[in-house]
Amino acid sequence: MIMSNQTVITQFLLLGLPIPPEHQHLFYALFLTMYLTTVLGNLIIIILILLDSHLHTPMYFFLSNLSFSDLCFSSVTMPKLLQNMQSQDPSITYEGCLTQMYFFIIFGAMESFLLVVMAYDRYVAICFPLHYTIIMSPKICMCLMVLCWVLTTLYSTLHTLLLARLSFCEDNVIPHFFCDISALLKLACSDIYINELMIFIVGGLVSVIPFLLIIVSYVRIVCSILKLSSARVIHKIFSTCGSHLSVVSLFYGTIIGLYLSPSANNSTVKETAMAMMYTAVTPMLNPFIYSLRNRDMKEALIRVLCRKKISL
Repeated sequence: MIMSNQTVITQFLLLGLPIPPEHQHLFYALFLTMYLTTVLGNLIIIILILLDSHLHTPMYFFLSNLSFSDLCFSSVTMPKLLQNMQSQDPSITYEGCLTQMYFFIIFGAMESFLLVVMAYDRYVAICFPLHYTIIMSPKICMCLMVLCWVLTTLYSTLHTLLLARLSFCEDNVIPHFFCDISALLKLACSDIYINELMIFIVGGLVSVIPFLLIIVSYVRIVCSILKLSSARVIHKIFSTCGSHLSVVSLFYGTIIGLYLSPSANNSTVKETAMAMMYTAVTPMLNPFIYSLRNRDMKEALIRVLCRKKISL
């Protein structure tokens, strides 16, 4: 279909990962295992927090939302990748591509906001323990979650609407395994100045400000810890914050490694590999980090299993 001397794109082709054909089945099994592990691990955390009353606290309320976000974040890209690896038709419709990008941005930004909220929760718990239940009341926790959802939805809607106004020419091949906004902008025939400006300004605010707030929270936490003399209390605080710090390092370390390195060095292979890290590997590892480093989660699992055994 021709309109104004431009071809109207109705579908895109996802090139996927640069995997040799003879290794396709091996990588398919690997990615399928990773995805199933992500789904199972995050579902276990959500179910444990729902079933065990000992975990009905602000910290675990935010953790359950983080697990839900991780599960959805991985589900936005991995099923399509697995389908394309088994299919000879790696196409995705124009509407499907925009939808995938919309939810990818929502859950990617949600991860960033939730890590900030969890850092703030740890800051209040350690620096203001006597006022913790007042500051982090159920109403405040719910308001923080609603704020996160509103901000991420507005952020994703902005980029999706800006992208929807662009025209695309004959080239519809995306050298990626999902509809990444930067890859789509490279295919556009229209002026993408506003899109790039919004990515730089709003995207910078969504990624940099949360990271700085997390740093500030942990600087204040460390300052409070240094005033303590009890080694047991210090060890307990570090064990409580260790899981969250591990997840923060994993999430932001990948993003910083990708986006703060010179653009000339960011080959397609590198961008794809790094994207695989934060879309598939990080959501899979988060449940292990929180369950293996968290005594409360282990005890909750034992209690739930014991109750199940007794009922049987």
